[in-house]
Amino acid sequence: MTESDSKNLDPRIKRTRLLLQEALIRLLQKKNFDEISVQDLTEEATLNRGTFYAHYDDKYALLECMTASRFLGLLEERGVSFDGTCGSALRAILLGICDYLAAATGDPAREGRPMDPHMESAIIAVVQKMSLDGLKQQEPWLGPVSREMVATIVSWALYGAAKEWVLRTDRRPAEEIVDDVVGLLTPLVHPVNQSVSEPITIS
Repeated sequence: MTESDSKNLDPRIKRTRLLLQEALIRLLQKKNFDEISVQDLTEEATLNRGTFYAHYDDKYALLECMTASRFLGLLEERGVSFDGTCGSALRAILLGICDYLAAATGDPAREGRPMDPHMESAIIAVVQKMSLDGLKQQEPWLGPVSREMVATIVSWALYGAAKEWVLRTDRRPAEEIVDDVVGLLTPLVHPVNQSVSEPITIS
């Protein structure tokens, strides 16, 4: 559940979930996610195990919720929205992913830590929904494949580019990769003079 989804929650529920998410953030600064137990989380948050399981099925659900909430919050703070046509929004989303991964993972390339798949899926889900919502504003849709497929491709491509960037030991400024990635994706999100009936051909 993201911050936007939780606006109507009871303040006590939001406070408890925030305590657990902040506990996870602090613990991730000290150890890998696989090494963190529910007991660690409840002790760090000064809550009991029953309270934890009243809000999350397991630590993986907590990680996904925390990641999605914080990443979406980062985009909202920057005023990032995507209407399906604006290349500057794709740039902002990609830079947001780069910044989030760099802050959340430290330097995995030098520390030899893998990217957590649950964090990955949470970020991709947020970007996929944002992309699809934006693409639905294009009427009529002129793309050769469905909006859903384009949103999927865009979300994985943006995350993949950011992941490749954060894992490099010779990391350049993130701004240097943005134009290339956005240039590749723009024809997908803003197809011009194409027909839905035209097949995609690969030569």
